Amino acid sequence: MTEIKPKLSIINLGMGSAGAEKVISLLLKKLKDDYDVTLFLLFKERHYDIPPEIKVIGLTKGSSESSIFIKLLQSFLILWKYNSLLRKRKIEYAISFLPYPNFINGISSLFNPSIRFFVSERGYPSNNTSKKISLYIAKVFYPLLYNRCYKLFSNSVYINKDLKENFGIRIPTEVIYNPIELPEKTKKSETLASNIDMMKVITVGSLIDRKNQGSIIKALGISNYTYVASIIGEGPLQKNIEMQVSDLELNRNVRLLGGGIQNVNDFLVENDCFVLSSKTEGFPNALLEAMAAGLPCISTNCLSGPQELINENLEVKIDKGSFFMGKYGILVEVNDSLGLSKALDYLTENPSERERLSRLSLKRAKDYELNGIYKVFNEFIKS
Repeated sequence: MTEIKPKLSIINLGMGSAGAEKVISLLLKKLKDDYDVTLFLLFKERHYDIPPEIKVIGLTKGSSESSIFIKLLQSFLILWKYNSLLRKRKIEYAISFLPYPNFINGISSLFNPSIRFFVSERGYPSNNTSKKISLYIAKVFYPLLYNRCYKLFSNSVYINKDLKENFGIRIPTEVIYNPIELPEKTKKSETLASNIDMMKVITVGSLIDRKNQGSIIKALGISNYTYVASIIGEGPLQKNIEMQVSDLELNRNVRLLGGGIQNVNDFLVENDCFVLSSKTEGFPNALLEAMAAGLPCISTNCLSGPQELINENLEVKIDKGSFFMGKYGILVEVNDSLGLSKALDYLTENPSERERLSRLSLKRAKDYELNGIYKVFNEFIKS
């Protein structure tokens, strides 16, 4: 007799290469065993593989690059089609990721009282909008629509705190950290225990203001040592970064590897240190993946995520131009290139610390392994 599984859906913008999409792709691998899953996608972008057991339904034929006007026109069609399919497919649990899909879930909850709607916030709301008008819209619509849903989950305690204090969220909230599949290939800690002539540094992230890779380049320029730095990512600030590299005469030291790279872990294990330079985060997948690869890690103490990963969320005080040695890595203040350069120089001068932090990175990453995170997620849905 065929088992009848509960019917669950996820709605998201697309399945591009961003962090929320990575999380969805991992959760789908487990959800398919416990649920009859439908994946609704607003746009056509695809980067991650989707298990064949998952029913995928495109709600539009457009792209996430479409104009705001086109997206507004599409919204009415999306809402009608989405709600019709929720009823047709007899969905019991409807989950959304990111603000626009969350708004759709909030509106849809008005018409489908028998469905449990869940929304998920993936970035620090107060710092995650680039324009004042966007923040104003969020202040109005987050409490209006999110509060109509059953529960909310995010990937940081700071996100949930911000939602409650600054956006009027009253529904139950929970923190469910991003999962990771531990890679087979990791950095051998012992290879970091000897002196090296030129430490190899890597960072991963879109070339946008929020990721702030320019602070890494500036740190290389003022450091006491010479480094080889690799930057994986693409984005609108590429020309600016290229100019900065040229102005500081670092062309031989900085490699811009571009985006769309599938085998990021292969690049990580070829390096000696990972740096996250962000001004703000939700929960930094790139930092977690670098730890899972066994790299000693340096991160800005931005909201939110790094302090939770590197120092078990214990509060820290970091002096300007300095760094803090956390439980599992090193923290520096946002935009403090001098502090970052000192952290890099410290790792260059102390091979035993590189080895120690490499082992601690591997240990910490195990706390976020997919099976454990999925168990928390599944209990959250059913409770």
